[in-house]
Amino acid sequence: MMGSFLSRALMLTFGYAYPAYECFKTVEKNKPEIEQLVLWCQYWVLIALLTICERVSDAFISWLPLYGEAKLALFIYLRYPKTKGTTYIYNSFLRPYLAKHETEIDRNLLELRVKAREIAVVYWQKAVRHGQTVFFKILQYVSLTQPQPAQQQQQPLASFLPHHESSFEESAAEASSKPISSNLEAENANANANSPQKVSVIEGAVRVTCEKLRKIRGSANQ
Repeated sequence: MMGSFLSRALMLTFGYAYPAYECFKTVEKNKPEIEQLVLWCQYWVLIALLTICERVSDAFISWLPLYGEAKLALFIYLRYPKTKGTTYIYNSFLRPYLAKHETEIDRNLLELRVKAREIAVVYWQKAVRHGQTVFFKILQYVSLTQPQPAQQQQQPLASFLPHHESSFEESAAEASSKPISSNLEAENANANANSPQKVSVIEGAVRVTCEKLRKIRGSANQ
């Protein structure tokens, strides 16, 4: 544990901090040397690639013995002036590979940029539509939660009138649906049922009248 921490600290010091300070001194010179600037550009290009590879290798081979020490030795090899490791690796491996595939790399980067822009536009549109939906839902919720006393007072009257209007319409429809002949037959049946009662009343009145006349005649003869 202590060895890995120490190797990591030394790698940050000799691989990043000290070269960064030396690069600063070269850039701030009154007349910076072109060779030194080119050397520092090559060095930082290699450091960027090694950093990317380090993220992958740490997940798979970091358990190997002396893994941290090997990385530290590689950084010192690139920076040490006598070894000239930066110039050798850059001119022998990296430069020929990039020069051979430069056109293909540029095309892939352009396609990736276009696809990234399209994906960003699609997700932006989805985010805008989702935001509009949420906004309208909030407005609808706020409008429903607000008190509305005037509408609540008018609601019973509005619900009462259609009910009675519908009942009047139903009764009128029932009356109009009955045929006229059935109404006449019902009236005739009622008249026939009441006719014997009327005849009996008339006969009783006639009898009373006849008896009165007989009494009057009897008293006159006497």
